Amino acid sequence: MKTEFGFTLPRGYVDAVGVVHRDGVMRLATARDEVEPLQDPRTLANSMYLSIALLSRVILRLGGVSSVTPQVVQDLFASDFAFLQEMYLRLNEGHNHVETQCPSCGTRFALDLQSEGDL
Repeated sequence: MKTEFGFTLPRGYVDAVGVVHRDGVMRLATARDEVEPLQDPRTLANSMYLSIALLSRVILRLGGVSSVTPQVVQDLFASDFAFLQEMYLRLNEGHNHVETQCPSCGTRFALDLQSEGDL
């Protein structure tokens, strides 16, 4: 069973010295990943923090950044944050199919993202 998935951010995380990190790896979430952030004081104070806490637990690598902390996730551009939230949902809630259309003939079909390799 595949538990880790590669991704490329639309814009990329810019670190403190100006290096842009776009390629990364996200793993499937465990029950602990979803439960423990609910007890975090930052999540209790602001429910919007939950997504930051979750993503920082399941992103294994982001470019040369091997420790993806909540601070790194907070510093992402909004479009990259949204991209990672969508990926998290697809991987962990079973939304692995997208509907698309052939640009040549116009035929619509569903594409299974998990069987197509890295997302």
